[in-house]
Amino acid sequence: MFKPSAIYYEQDILNYDLGKELINKYQDLPKYIIQNHNNIEEMRKKENKEFPRMKKNLIIGVRKTLKFVENHKVSNYLVPYTSSGCTAMCLYCYLVCHYNKCAYLRLFVNREQILNKIIKVSENSDNDLVFEIGSNSDLILENTITGNLVWTIKNFSKCKKGFLTFPTKFHMVDDILSLEGKDKIIIRVSLNPNEIINKVELGTSNLKQRIEAIIKLKKAGYKVGILIAPIILLDNYKELYEELFITIKKSIPTELMKDIFFELIFMTYSFIHKAINTEAFPNAIQIYDKTKFASKGLGKYSYKKDIRNEATDFFEKLLNKYFPNNKLWYIS
Repeated sequence: MFKPSAIYYEQDILNYDLGKELINKYQDLPKYIIQNHNNIEEMRKKENKEFPRMKKNLIIGVRKTLKFVENHKVSNYLVPYTSSGCTAMCLYCYLVCHYNKCAYLRLFVNREQILNKIIKVSENSDNDLVFEIGSNSDLILENTITGNLVWTIKNFSKCKKGFLTFPTKFHMVDDILSLEGKDKIIIRVSLNPNEIINKVELGTSNLKQRIEAIIKLKKAGYKVGILIAPIILLDNYKELYEELFITIKKSIPTELMKDIFFELIFMTYSFIHKAINTEAFPNAIQIYDKTKFASKGLGKYSYKKDIRNEATDFFEKLLNKYFPNNKLWYIS
């Protein structure tokens, strides 16, 4: 359970029930009023080495941007939802590209306004739409603080059509197992080899816990996907990832595995990650190898084409070997 060291909040959150609830929940913690959750000068001025300590703060505000972004992978739209950032400190976190060292957890209390827009768009569509509500955060983690995921599933169950989806690296799913409306929710659990989780995905649930969460969710009736992401091509990646696939095969009963789908996403990196990781985690494993990466523009890097092609072929063969009947939605 995340225990913040301090609360930074916009005054307007006190106009919302959830805002008042959170302030009361953390009444014993230091609190600081801010003007804008997007621009906290005190945080911006901190050195990169302060990143782990900054992650211990909780920022609470009102989400102003409700723009939907079209998506063509597992959803129709990426939707700004009730949180942004995370308490974990994965060394590759893509949110660091957007927020730099200010990729701490921010909660938004105007959840009714946000969900009502999703429901309106969904019900006015001719087709069933899928809305990605976890592209900027981890809703399983957030739910342990706000209860927002329970609230979301209950309220979206009243929507006449459409689905919500989100990924997670956490295992705390018990609160949502018995809810009505789970047929409208698609949960994608992110898996990686144990070595990568332990050394790179700092502050997340371990592999055993995540697989146990998949089993619980499937037994409860949720549609579940396995997200192998990000794929990190360490020198021994073939051994690590085959071991992962073997673990999945052995751990998840065949009857639960039959309609689970897969997504595969290769890691990207940036100069921002390099700067923060060097100063905040000087003893961490090196996941960037300049001999394997090519520039993607604007200080970002992705695996070189030949290296990626070889790895893509390897993963397609792994899937065909261990899960030939499971759908691969995409490799990115």
